[in-house]
Amino acid sequence: MNRPGTSPHNSPAPLSDEEMKRRVSEFLELMRRRRTVRDFSNRPVPREVIEDALRVAGSAPSGANLQPWHFVVVSEPAIKSRIRAAAEEVERSFYGEQGDQKWLEAVVPLGTGPDKPFLETAPSLIAVFEQRYGLAADGRRIRHYYPRESVGIAVGMLIAALHSAGLAVLTYTPHPMGFLNDVLQRPANEKPFVLLVVGHPAENARVPAIARKPFEEIASFL
Repeated sequence: MNRPGTSPHNSPAPLSDEEMKRRVSEFLELMRRRRTVRDFSNRPVPREVIEDALRVAGSAPSGANLQPWHFVVVSEPAIKSRIRAAAEEVERSFYGEQGDQKWLEAVVPLGTGPDKPFLETAPSLIAVFEQRYGLAADGRRIRHYYPRESVGIAVGMLIAALHSAGLAVLTYTPHPMGFLNDVLQRPANEKPFVLLVVGHPAENARVPAIARKPFEEIASFL
């Protein structure tokens, strides 16, 4: 059906069942090796790799196609240092008297704490902002539909793209994250969604010995 404002779907040739199985199986094996890393090398990452991974994220579906996201890539040491200082100030408060005790107990096996050296060691930080509303050229607010869900999908695609390039990613969400608006000079309509720490894992990197839920607990077929 031809509808106004549409273009033909440039779909690839249909794959055989066997080819579909092979491709998804290979992708599954790739993503099974993904682990959250907190020990990073300072080895630089080519800017082109980050750019293409962000293009993948920018291709994500979004509510009314309004693409309510903005990505700020930080590699400048002085800015990373400011982010670390602000983050650790928030973390010291959280891990002190203000933290949710149940949450603190839940993360004990992960070995987390208020010190965040990876914010300076890793070559790249990607601050992801959710645009709660857009701004027209004349300053009018443009309503965004399902911005949080849309940004979440984009972040998932971004992590997968970075992992496919052989990089490690840490999803970091200090609470509150408002300091990112100040340090990175982002406008009031943007809310920090997550800070991704991106780079190569350190040679001596270790990860928590954790297990995934069985498939039967995460999926149902009706």
